Amino acid sequence: MESVIKVSHVSHNYGKKCALDDVSFEVQKGRVFGLVGENGAGKTTLIKHLLGSLCPDQGEITLFGSEPSRDPAGVLARIGYLSEDRDLPLWMRVKELMRYTRAFYADWDEDYAQQLLTKFRLSPDAKIRNLSRGEKARAGLLMALAHRPELLLLDEPSSGLDAVSRSDILGVVVRSVAEEGRTVVFSSHLLDEVERVVDDVAMFNQGHLELLMPMEELRATHQRRVVELPEGVDAFPELDCVLHIEGEGREWAVVCHGEADATRQQLEGLGARILDETTPSLNTVFIARVHANRQTTTNA
Repeated sequence: MESVIKVSHVSHNYGKKCALDDVSFEVQKGRVFGLVGENGAGKTTLIKHLLGSLCPDQGEITLFGSEPSRDPAGVLARIGYLSEDRDLPLWMRVKELMRYTRAFYADWDEDYAQQLLTKFRLSPDAKIRNLSRGEKARAGLLMALAHRPELLLLDEPSSGLDAVSRSDILGVVVRSVAEEGRTVVFSSHLLDEVERVVDDVAMFNQGHLELLMPMEELRATHQRRVVELPEGVDAFPELDCVLHIEGEGREWAVVCHGEADATRQQLEGLGARILDETTPSLNTVFIARVHANRQTTTNA
């Protein structure tokens, strides 16, 4: 499949702080690509590189085969972008913002813009400063979508929004991909939302790319089990497949990574009886891997 984004061995530092450390991945056309990680993990820094507002200290980033920092006009014309802070001119009315934004895009689709205006329940005469947070987010998304970009970059688009506004934004993202084959990069700390819409997930930790795989594979290779040991213990026995443990005595909840039969056999090799087995959510996997990484760092 065609790769819209290629990130090759990219590193970036802010002084002595490493924001991105030898990061490599590709985003294929028509996929929803999720970026997850704690605050300061490197997600926003990466998006700034994709927009061309930052250049890598090392490595290379290309969008549609071009480096965004070298060909900003050619690359940005094919991108729609919505940031967490919306960054809209507060003194404008919605219709003025639409006219202003339209001037930057030769392929602006006015009929589509009007459809989005109605769908998002926005008044063209409303001043931006008087819009709610949800309305500002929908206005920003309208500006990002109305020129029908090939790539949509969403940096924490649901931050601070109510459930209805979040649902509106997610619904547009899903339909944009399903109906028109857009590529979407979706960064969010709301992992339940990420899990609902993404095809692939990239998990960042302190600038490192900790995990990269399709959501289907993530679900297939992680398990959450409640197990009962033959005897009570103060600490659960160490197993390579176990990412995170909670419990005490005989009963423990464990999150495992690996082929399901193989991880089950490792647990049963301890004499453990499996009481319950479920597919963990993305949030559960994320927390398990953060804990595992912190434990590794502490031990080192």
